Amino acid sequence: MEKILLLGDQAIALGAIHAGIAGVYAYPGTPSTEITEYIQEHPLAKERKLHSTWCTNEKTAMEAALGVSYVGKRALVCMKHVGMNVCADAFVNSAITGVNGGVVVLAADDPSMHSSQNEQDSRFYGKFAMIPILEPASQQEAYDMMAYAYELSEREGLPVLMRITTRMAHSRAAVAVKSDFLNVMSTGRPSVPSDWVLLPGNARRRYQEVIAAQPTLVRLSEDSPFNDYKPQTGNENKAKLGILACGIGYNYVMENYPDGCPYPVLKIAQYPLPSDKLLALAESCESLLVVEDGQPFVEEQLKGILPGKYTIKGRLSGDLPRTGELTPDSVRLALGLQPVSVYAAAQNIVPRPPALCNGCGHRDVYDALNRVAAQYPDAKIFGDIGCYTLGALPPFRTLSSCVDMGASITMAKGAADAGLFPAIAVIGDSTFTHSGMTGLLDAVNDKANITVIISDNLTTAMTGGQDSAGTNKFEAICLGLGVEPEHVRVVVPLPKNMEEITRILKEEIEYNGVSVIIPRRECMQTLNRKLKQKRAAKA
Repeated sequence: MEKILLLGDQAIALGAIHAGIAGVYAYPGTPSTEITEYIQEHPLAKERKLHSTWCTNEKTAMEAALGVSYVGKRALVCMKHVGMNVCADAFVNSAITGVNGGVVVLAADDPSMHSSQNEQDSRFYGKFAMIPILEPASQQEAYDMMAYAYELSEREGLPVLMRITTRMAHSRAAVAVKSDFLNVMSTGRPSVPSDWVLLPGNARRRYQEVIAAQPTLVRLSEDSPFNDYKPQTGNENKAKLGILACGIGYNYVMENYPDGCPYPVLKIAQYPLPSDKLLALAESCESLLVVEDGQPFVEEQLKGILPGKYTIKGRLSGDLPRTGELTPDSVRLALGLQPVSVYAAAQNIVPRPPALCNGCGHRDVYDALNRVAAQYPDAKIFGDIGCYTLGALPPFRTLSSCVDMGASITMAKGAADAGLFPAIAVIGDSTFTHSGMTGLLDAVNDKANITVIISDNLTTAMTGGQDSAGTNKFEAICLGLGVEPEHVRVVVPLPKNMEEITRILKEEIEYNGVSVIIPRRECMQTLNRKLKQKRAAKA
């Protein structure tokens, strides 16, 4: 074995390659993006010609992975937590179809909302689907778990959800990696069509089988090498406190006890919860502290698993913060330890909120929109998910909403249905193909009076410049969805073109129907990367 310094994301990626996956299917989203990027660039993945292109959205990624599984090979699906909402239909149903080749769904959660709209906890999806959940406590576990996850998936015939958080994804550690690893794996088993055709008769049978598998999944958690129970030693009396630490929460506990924890600790890294170990921990102490990063997923379950006589502390009790990501310091206070001294925050630093890059085409789009919208006292501009969301902030203050991927178009349609004029939507190129096309079709079918701005910078810019699924296809897509050809218009967002852009905006706002304007200019960051690569190639 050799040791390599890896991000948590990279450890997962390398573990998946070494576990013999045939491909990775993903939509870029922080903090999961680096997994797919690492696989795309890894020499072994290139040698094996592993499939690693970006999908249109998380639903298509999940479904493609199921296709890989159907033919008996292993697939990895990657997304951030809100992507689980997009792929939920296919994800939940995948437990009913079962798998042939192993499927691991990697969900990267974002407590504290560093780059997200919410703090949802993907473990609830795993429980909802009734499949095994893995949650590594370290980068080493993240790597080791991948081989284990695929074996578990194929042995039990179920997909496996692996859940990580931002801190795990984006922190580095030395990871011992295998020198002998698997080639692309194939089970060699034929898939059974009656399992995969979810007509009610088949689905009812398969659902019963999933229900019947639950005791086995609990037993596997009891015996899991990743669920570790360390009882208190040398004391026959009950411990004052017992600690149940999930995933990276275990690290936060142990950071506060460098010489060893004086309390019994149950480390949870595989779900469903191991009930026997939980009872053993509860019986050995006066109260329980649940340390979990995210929502009170385990804490809530304990109130049902354990009799009422047990005192359970955690996020719900207020012993840990109800929102945001955990830190060693917040865990330290919950453990009853004295806070460590820290330097006071600097008082003379001016806050620097995020802003659109200098030279960004979105800037010119918002300048034009603000000029035109000022002529309409009731104008509302509905925004979407992407770096252009920064148009809601100074100096532009253009956007009136940003809810979820694709919501700009459908919210504009709904507002227009309710009588708002003008109703304008701003959506990015990648977001449009991800979730905006269906909303545009609704608008066309309903003859809604809206103006849609597809701000096309030829890349998925917010997550680092990944390929955008619709590049060079947007006019054709809009025409195919039924937008009138004379109302699909392309402009180049530059200051010198401001008069033309504002004129076209005004014309299309005044048109009573669906119109689409596509401001197109390459992202400055992507362009700079390309120019650097060209210079490097010449050198």
